[in-house]
Amino acid sequence: MTYAPYAIFGENRPSRWLVTCDHAANTVPDFVNGGCLGISPADLNRHIAYDVGAAGLTTALAEALDGPAILSNFSRLVIDPNRGEDDPTLLMKLYDGTIIPGNRHAGAEELEARKTAMYRPYHAAYAGLAGRRSDTVICAVHSFTPQLRGRPLRPWHVGILYSHLDERLALPLIARLRQEPDLCIGDNEPYSGHLPGDAIDRHALKPGRPNILIELRNDLIGTEAEQIKWAKRLAPILEEVLAASGL
Repeated sequence: MTYAPYAIFGENRPSRWLVTCDHAANTVPDFVNGGCLGISPADLNRHIAYDVGAAGLTTALAEALDGPAILSNFSRLVIDPNRGEDDPTLLMKLYDGTIIPGNRHAGAEELEARKTAMYRPYHAAYAGLAGRRSDTVICAVHSFTPQLRGRPLRPWHVGILYSHLDERLALPLIARLRQEPDLCIGDNEPYSGHLPGDAIDRHALKPGRPNILIELRNDLIGTEAEQIKWAKRLAPILEEVLAASGL
């Protein structure tokens, strides 16, 4: 079977929403070090390799919003599609205490090969979906680990990330989610939502598209049932906030 660096679901759905998942998979294609980065199966199945639970949440949320979804099909450790082409962390050699042997000796030629095979096709398809209509709204889905090694527990259930360059949807969404009595909502937590050259910068900020980035704590979306539950909870809130924004 031919390798595909991304998957698209619901391409012809009519909604303004485009739901994206930059870190959907922990796939290491065969042409990258023979399909092995030299890390343990346990490390390949934790947050350093992909956003645990985010793929299922993305497809369920896109279905609930009746919009298309695009998901990457390569590990962030192979190459990170949520970084600019010149970002020094595009190809990580150490992440959350884990050395990535398969990247240790990867130089400019290897980086260029991975860009050509995975990174650029993903972003070209992403741009095509975003450009399918003039009023596209982008919802990027990510997940975060409850605790990094040696760091405090993260209390947030949901983090809403955004750039200071466009707060039009993010701030009202944070305010709306904080009305939910059982949720702890992070405002640009567990990290800042603006990184020049990242996927939102490239496909939303520069073209002027309304956007939000949702981070779910990954212990809350570990099963398909939990992913569907969160999608059904978030979709009407997203629609409500978008409608109230007048965008």
